[in-house]
Amino acid sequence: MEKFFQNRIVAVCCAVLCTLLWGTAFPFIKLGYDAFCIADGDVGAKLLFAGSRFFIAGLMVLLVSAFGGSRSPAPSWRGFAPLLLLGLVQTAAQYLFTYIGIGFTTGANTSIITACASFLTVLSAPLFFRGDRLTWLKILGCAVGFCGVFAVNPGGGISGDTLFGDGMIFLSTVCAAAGNLLSKKIAAGRNPLTVTAVQLLFGGLLLAAAGLLVGGRMDASNLRGMLILLWLAFVSAAAFALWTTLLKYHPASRITVFNLLVPVFGTALSGVLLGEKVFRWETLVSLLLITAGIALVNIQGTSKERR
Repeated sequence: MEKFFQNRIVAVCCAVLCTLLWGTAFPFIKLGYDAFCIADGDVGAKLLFAGSRFFIAGLMVLLVSAFGGSRSPAPSWRGFAPLLLLGLVQTAAQYLFTYIGIGFTTGANTSIITACASFLTVLSAPLFFRGDRLTWLKILGCAVGFCGVFAVNPGGGISGDTLFGDGMIFLSTVCAAAGNLLSKKIAAGRNPLTVTAVQLLFGGLLLAAAGLLVGGRMDASNLRGMLILLWLAFVSAAAFALWTTLLKYHPASRITVFNLLVPVFGTALSGVLLGEKVFRWETLVSLLLITAGIALVNIQGTSKERR
């Protein structure tokens, strides 16, 4: 399996699959809110919904790890601490800031600011991983890809009305970038499934507890809502497990740049599933720019950067 995931073509296909799965979350979260009758301003119910999603996802990964032939020993309490930290940063804090901020800013601003995670990871990775060198091609690739995110989200821009929400989304983005770096560091020498399961379980539990504390409620007997929740849990389980595995075997900058595809997939799938008018020339331009940016970041570097 190690040789399989180290293959560059396999890595590209898996990274695109992860972003496609995360892209489906955009419309399905809206469908889930509709099914559970969650109002726009009901932050408690939204946090409970998110926490339930990630906790169930953690259980799914745990079951696959337990019955899929995994023979890695359970980590000690000391070994659990980094996994809990990852769950706090990558799941709980990231989505807490997201759900607070999303009600105070626009969808365009959210997509644009979230795309900064790729920039932050590419710029920060060389500080933590000696083999992940910063090059002009990587900087150019991020810039080109970032222009693609702007193209698919016209009308975005920080103003006094959205400043608080934009700040919350930026904090969420910082957590996402930190989570990518932590995930790569923690996955070294560990089973990626164990890392993913623990961080999703702990992060989901924190989010659900926060949602309950501020009065969030959900009707578990709602069949349509529960089916949507299960699909979202599967999306998180599959995508995070694959993503953690890819980060284990490849430089963080080369994998995280694929995150730029998430808003494109999310926009396109919203058009298919929600009937939103999103198929514009900007979408095609965005996809071309993001693809070019990803290619630039992933051009094979010097022998010191190869793994």
